[in-house]
Amino acid sequence: MRAEELVWGAVVAVILYVAWRVVHPLVTPLFFGFVLAYAFYPLQRRLSPRLGNKRSALLISLSVLLVGGFLTLYLLLVSVQVAMSFYDSVVGAFNWLLTLPLPEDVLQFLQNFQGQVVPKIADYLSEQAFSLPSYLLQLLVFFFTYYYALAYGEEIRAQIYALLPEKNRELGEEILTSVNKTLSALIRAWLLLNVAKGILMTIGFIIFRVSDLYTAIVAGFLTFAFSFVPLFEGWMIWLAGAIYFAINGAYFHAVGIALYGFFLVSPMPDYTIRPMMVARDTELDETLVFVGMLGGTWAMGLKGLIIGPIVLNVLLVLLKEWKRFTESSRRPSQAPQGPSSRPLG
Repeated sequence: MRAEELVWGAVVAVILYVAWRVVHPLVTPLFFGFVLAYAFYPLQRRLSPRLGNKRSALLISLSVLLVGGFLTLYLLLVSVQVAMSFYDSVVGAFNWLLTLPLPEDVLQFLQNFQGQVVPKIADYLSEQAFSLPSYLLQLLVFFFTYYYALAYGEEIRAQIYALLPEKNRELGEEILTSVNKTLSALIRAWLLLNVAKGILMTIGFIIFRVSDLYTAIVAGFLTFAFSFVPLFEGWMIWLAGAIYFAINGAYFHAVGIALYGFFLVSPMPDYTIRPMMVARDTELDETLVFVGMLGGTWAMGLKGLIIGPIVLNVLLVLLKEWKRFTESSRRPSQAPQGPSSRPLG
């Protein structure tokens, strides 16, 4: 019997390992597909009684696909222009430095540095350009994950609760409640903060005279939209404005819009204001949320921005349960003894 258990354990371990290797390249689109479906699930519950689960899920998914496709196409065009401007700026900066009357050793160092840095930048940009099919594949996985999570949300929820062991079902339900509460707070803070980012970006474009009022409003909307896109966030907009000023020689305005965007738009508010909002809604310590966001992002990339606080919140639930367990195990031995039947005196 022992040998049979070892064989089955080895088979399960191999299957789990192979399954992880298969899923690992697609973890990011799968994760964000489920998270976005969770965010839109209240809308799905309102539409499903009228249209049915699958039709309402398809309608929401296609709407997100159309809006996301437009934003992605625009983002690609902006990214190409920013990348080309950045490459030209780097090359121009090195060429300008080499024309200065500097010592021969410094000029030689700059030439060697240019010979190493500029080709690497070009190779990186080319690599990103040729990675477009991979991005499209991940987008396809994200879309189908998002659709099926919306269409079969109730079934997925029922299966998760069915997997809870009967012996510790109360603890499992408490963990799921904690995850639901933290994820809801993160999404709520994400939405409210992104609205504030868009407004602040519009104000910043007007203050620093990056563009006219109409273009500033468009920049604010794009900041709000891009803040939902992993990796890009809202910093792409103020970075484009800073590069525009730098190319035109307005270095004071370039530094000003860069500092304004960094501290008020992205990424500073993501690690200051957002933890405070999440901590308030989840009744957690702000430092704990901050550590979860920062450490999670450091360890797992953008997924960790959401996973980190959730894991730490679950850890607190487990620690509280362990405390209750240890206190209950000690209580009988420490219980006060009843009055003695022996007569006094």
